[in-house]
Amino acid sequence: MKRRKSGAFDPEAFLRQAGAACGSTLLRNKQVIFSQGDPADAVYYIQKGSVRISTISKQGKEATLALLGDGDFVGEECIANSHHRRLTSATAIAESSILAIPKPTMIALLKTQHAFSEMFVAFLLARNASFQEALANQLFNSSEKRLARVLLQLAQVGKNGTQDTVAPKISQEMLAEMVGTTRARVNFFMNRFRKMGFVEYNGGLHVNSSLLNVILHD
Repeated sequence: MKRRKSGAFDPEAFLRQAGAACGSTLLRNKQVIFSQGDPADAVYYIQKGSVRISTISKQGKEATLALLGDGDFVGEECIANSHHRRLTSATAIAESSILAIPKPTMIALLKTQHAFSEMFVAFLLARNASFQEALANQLFNSSEKRLARVLLQLAQVGKNGTQDTVAPKISQEMLAEMVGTTRARVNFFMNRFRKMGFVEYNGGLHVNSSLLNVILHD
């Protein structure tokens, strides 16, 4: 579980105290939280784990939009009156636990609870910036840099001060789909990252903060 700075607003504690969320739901790896086209009737708070946000085009092509982790919200688009159906799909990519907040409850909290709404707006702004960064990454960066970014996101390196951490178990096929390249290229870059000490295989995939060098290097 991630640590919070002393005095920082704790959304999980607030939601539990306010009785705003349903009980914790435990998710298996690859378990679907909601699918594109489902009714948009709740927002979810990730207590622990990793969640992949994806979308499918009319041509049937799937794309990964975001990778979320501890302390993030999922399905927040439901608070917009124009969105009655899910625009994306959310799937656990590791064992996870989430809290469900019904749409009417979420809207009421945002209207009446200043500290909560302030925290949530900050989250949305950070999410929007992350989406813009992801788009630029997909358009302009090499597949090696895109893979490095995905690994850092999966391991939540830099989030709440974390430096070296273990990424959820995920196949190279899935990584290739997220990055937009082939499994062979993913395997090639993963071997390179290991040789350079950016990642380690020791009871899981350890991602070191030094992997940031791949993204920052021109």
